[in-house]
Amino acid sequence: MSSMPHSTTAATPLVIPGSRAVFWLAGAALFAIALYYFIGVDQGAVSVFGSDTHVHEFVHDARHFLGFPCH
Repeated sequence: MSSMPHSTTAATPLVIPGSRAVFWLAGAALFAIALYYFIGVDQGAVSVFGSDTHVHEFVHDARHFLGFPCH
């Protein structure tokens, strides 16, 4: 039985300079905080956007699934 030759090249890791890594980490942290606010904190009545409940209703089922009370 003949076998196909396999390439033995190793994958090189992606290297990000520290100055750019700080921006990626800060962006990820801000995104996580915004996501936590919209899913876990935004109640509609105490919303940053006034009494608009569109965001609350959009993530309503996710709130219950993740264990956040909202009623």
